Amino acid sequence: MSSTLGVSDEKIEALSDYASSDFYTDSQRVALEFADSMTITGRDVSDELFGKLREFYSDDALVELTATIAWENASSKFNRALRVPSQQLWRRR
Repeated sequence: MSSTLGVSDEKIEALSDYASSDFYTDSQRVALEFADSMTITGRDVSDELFGKLREFYSDDALVELTATIAWENASSKFNRALRVPSQQLWRRR
């Protein structure tokens, strides 16, 4: 079964193991590692990781990816601080 966006349930369920899952491409793995490095407190985007990103993404794509991750992080922090409840958009239909 797939989500309404066409992502398989297996891929969604494997997200926590993206680094070793066969459901993710190398470019997806490095983008998810980047998201983790931007999001998890105490982590940083290393020069090595940034170099790996450049193998897959153009400068424009990196700016867009960074802005999207930063926006989602800011939105999450904002909503959590103000006790804004989830809209349940994550639920499978």
